[in-house]
Amino acid sequence: MTAAERGTGSLSAVIWFIAPVQVISALVLVFLVLLHSGKGGGLSDMFGGGLGAQAAGSTVVERNLDRITVIAALVFAFSSISYSLVA
Repeated sequence: MTAAERGTGSLSAVIWFIAPVQVISALVLVFLVLLHSGKGGGLSDMFGGGLGAQAAGSTVVERNLDRITVIAALVFAFSSISYSLVA
C-alpha cells in the first residue's frame, strides 16, 4: 500500500468539510454585500435609518454589518486557500 492510498480517506474527509464551508461562506458573503448601502439605499434606508445616517455618518448597524462582512470574507478566503492546498 502506497502513501497516497493510505491518505485518501482522511483527505476526502477534509474536502467534505471544506467544500460546504466555502459554499456557505460564499452565499453569506453575497447576501451581506447586497445589504450594504450604495449611493442611496441599503440596510439603513430599508429600516428607516437614512436620515440619521446622513447627519451622523454611519450607524451602529452599518458598522456591525461591515465587521460581519469582513469576517465572512476572511472565512471565504481561508476556506479557498485551504481547499486549493488540499485538492
